[in-house]
Amino acid sequence: MDWASIFIYDTTWAFAAEILIRVIVMFVLIISFLRFTGKRGVRQLSIFELTIILSLGSIAGDPMFTKELPIIQAVIIMSTVILLYRLCTWGMMKYQPFEDLLEGKSLYIVEDGMLVYDKIVEGKMSHDEFFAEMRQQGVEHLGQVRTGLLETDGNFSLLLYPPDDTSYGLPLFPKQYQAVEQVESGTYYACMYCGYLDFISDANQQCGRCEDNCRNWAKALNTKLVR
Repeated sequence: MDWASIFIYDTTWAFAAEILIRVIVMFVLIISFLRFTGKRGVRQLSIFELTIILSLGSIAGDPMFTKELPIIQAVIIMSTVILLYRLCTWGMMKYQPFEDLLEGKSLYIVEDGMLVYDKIVEGKMSHDEFFAEMRQQGVEHLGQVRTGLLETDGNFSLLLYPPDDTSYGLPLFPKQYQAVEQVESGTYYACMYCGYLDFISDANQQCGRCEDNCRNWAKALNTKLVR
């Protein structure tokens, strides 16, 4: 095996120095662009903005090591992208339908202590993903949550009930989120699919809200939120 061919091939010292200059210039351009947009982290980016950021990889990457691509071309392309970004943000500020088209809409995932059934059916949410988000904010069960909103930037916003208004709800932690085999009379149980509460008489009873989609029930909790 020719290790020199693998690692060096026909690279000359002159071209190595040229690559160094190209990388420094493109790195400065990328940093300048990110500072220009004012974003502080990937988690704060919408789908539209994330698309812009990802496109920077191709715009900046190729000129770093391709002799045939002068840096001025990348500068022109990146300047055009910045201009388009500014035009789009201006359009989003002026026209709500345009903003909805580019960035999407916030989705209600939890309302009044239950999962929004329409969003489950449409496949717009994953139980594990959003349960994890709520657990990280100290929520033990859905009865503590008045509203849960999935923002366009991927963040999960919660409005919580005051402790005195906490009701029974579907548990969110794995040990409590378990299907029961035997039921106790006078005890609330929560549908493991949508969070619907009921006094069930059979562990395999059909959910009155999502019907055939779920016949599994977990024992509901009503512990108050502790901050």
